[in-house]
Amino acid sequence: MFWYQQPPRSSLKLIVSSTSWNYNSYEDGYSEAKFEVNRQNTDYSLMTIKNLTPKDEATYFCAASEH
Repeated sequence: MFWYQQPPRSSLKLIVSSTSWNYNSYEDGYSEAKFEVNRQNTDYSLMTIKNLTPKDEATYFCAASEH
């Protein structure tokens, strides 16, 4: 499961990927303290953005892979 952020007039940026239900790998500049990801099973993932500020304005995408 992959979560992406696309700020206005900017390119797509990977926030976090999860290869199992218990492990999330965050990209530089992103953290669980801000972008909390819960994954209940292979088909469901929820990302919560904490303490929103104007800098968080973006379109957010979730993608899945069947590897």
